[in-house]
Amino acid sequence: MNQLLRSHADVIVQEAIAAVLPDAAVRRALKGLDFPGRVLLVAAGKAAWQMAKAASEVLGGRIEKGVVVTKYDHVMGPIANFDCYEAGHPIPDENSFKGTQAALDLVTGLKPEDTVLFLLSGGGSALFEKPFISGEELRDITNQLLASGADIVEINTIRKRLSQVKGGRFALLCAPARVEAVILSDILGDPLDMIASGPTCPDSSTSADAQRIARKYKLKLSETAAGLLSRETPKVLDNVHTQVNGSVRELCSAAAKVCTELGYEPILLTDQLCCQAKEAGSFLASILKTHAGDGKALAFIAGGETVVKLTGHGKGGRNQELALAAAAGISGLKNAAVFSVGSDGTDGPTDAAGGYVDVDTMSELAAQGLSVDAVLQDNDAYHALQRIGGLIITGPTGTNVNDVSMALIR
Repeated sequence: MNQLLRSHADVIVQEAIAAVLPDAAVRRALKGLDFPGRVLLVAAGKAAWQMAKAASEVLGGRIEKGVVVTKYDHVMGPIANFDCYEAGHPIPDENSFKGTQAALDLVTGLKPEDTVLFLLSGGGSALFEKPFISGEELRDITNQLLASGADIVEINTIRKRLSQVKGGRFALLCAPARVEAVILSDILGDPLDMIASGPTCPDSSTSADAQRIARKYKLKLSETAAGLLSRETPKVLDNVHTQVNGSVRELCSAAAKVCTELGYEPILLTDQLCCQAKEAGSFLASILKTHAGDGKALAFIAGGETVVKLTGHGKGGRNQELALAAAAGISGLKNAAVFSVGSDGTDGPTDAAGGYVDVDTMSELAAQGLSVDAVLQDNDAYHALQRIGGLIITGPTGTNVNDVSMALIR
């Protein structure tokens, strides 16, 4: 392993993520806001605890009560007057439903002068949920979508119609109180109605869209679920004000700044990466091959969110798979590396934020008796990278603004 490039990758990851933590975003959003009546707080998503903590520090006792629903191991301590729930992601579980019900109980019976401060971040689609169907069927449909290679917009279009809180329905349940929504975006282009399936946003998707997606991926649905896809979601909400603070654009800009400090020339390829993880990894490797003879220190940056189509039964995540897919392409180069991480610190159902490979990865894996092609076919990037020290582990970060994938060459 190239220790210099690995150390640079770790520094870039650490400092770029630190620059997009939600604390400052929440403080900016709350500055100058007026709350004439009671203030109740509901926070949902991977960054929910961090956002709720910042709001508590700003507003103090002005918040009468709060409910926080976040991913397992993401609650970093108690917050006064708040009930914190940890729940399943990317598949909702009983704790998702329990925490969401607590939030619904909190916002029942409010008056027009009251405010629900709703803090939303990525992962909310699984964490903030009260389904019209059984939890078992919802999990099955979610698993079908995840395994099919459907993108996040397609997945959320289906989820909205199966949920009592998504697609603007939570805002209706808060009425007549007003909702002040502060959102960290984890979807390319920041479409408000798709971030965590838009609990407080009018839905731009239609029932026809949902039915088309169900046909496209040949989803197996009960009669009840199929019927729900034909029901429309709210298209107008007059009790909501929304602020988007934090996105993948800021993450890419922060990464570019760190690269400059390390002596690289940063080149932003895109902040809307959206393709299969293996294809993205191969593409980044191809870019490094093109620039291998330039004699410069270059850092190519791609922000966004890739997808994985499951063909095996291994363990991994999209960022680990992206990195490993680049290994073959850069194996003949010198001083080149590719790495990719999720800004929330968790990549798929693993404890890793992502993965790192360089020009030595192929030979290191071969020495372990592993074939990259076979590993990718089994979607088992986690165990392969673990054996050669290629996992990037940050622990939960408290934010979630998509992924950043990078290719370095010196």
